[in-house]
Amino acid sequence: MPARGATIVSLKDVGKSFANGTEAIARLDLDVRAGEFLTLLGPSGCGKSTALRLIASLAAPSRGTVAWSHARKPGDIGFVFQEPTLMPWATVAKNVALPLDLRGATEADTRGRVSEALARVGLTGFENAYPRELSGGMKMRVSIARALVTNATVLLMDEPFAALDEITRFKLNNDLMALAHSLGMTVVFVTHSVFESVFLSTRIVVMTSRPGRVFAELDVDAPTPRSEAFRTSPEYSSYCRRASEALQAAIGVAS
Repeated sequence: MPARGATIVSLKDVGKSFANGTEAIARLDLDVRAGEFLTLLGPSGCGKSTALRLIASLAAPSRGTVAWSHARKPGDIGFVFQEPTLMPWATVAKNVALPLDLRGATEADTRGRVSEALARVGLTGFENAYPRELSGGMKMRVSIARALVTNATVLLMDEPFAALDEITRFKLNNDLMALAHSLGMTVVFVTHSVFESVFLSTRIVVMTSRPGRVFAELDVDAPTPRSEAFRTSPEYSSYCRRASEALQAAIGVAS
């Protein structure tokens, strides 16, 4: 794995068009650096999720290149979608174990890694629960545990907390930041919330309306992990104002 701060994946002059004629992304240049918490901030439909799927190799660019600086191993990337996408007929443990089962991991290895992943997201003791028995926040924790169970070094998150109430969202933001800090992971996070982006990120990339491209970048230099004290600080307010101004300007940019 590259040293912290080194570029691990580069998107160069990337465009993505779909069969219906929609141009989601155009002329997108973006570098992701090892160990950073990078947030893609932009209005709905600006291509943030498309960029994430291109990084994950879940889609191919129509133009340009997506290049990794190193050879990836299976399980290096964890992906958390907008919805938890859990199997309703399977227990929490079975849902988390799915990536390992697909790779043919042994039962003993799977059991230990599932327990570790659930502990990391605060769900020890819920191994035998079913999704219907969990709150929305707990379901998302299961989804995050499933992304972590392969010992992923890069975590891609597509608006994972958008459907949650504010209290749950704040709690999960706190826990995600602490988790990313403790594991030294690279996180690429998609949101349209200025407040969420500033609290979580070490760097924010603001994207224009569709077709999306980079409009501005903002480094958030506050120490991590951050606490509730940061949310009420003048520093946080200043970063939020700058991010909001950049977002409003990006929305007004003609394609």
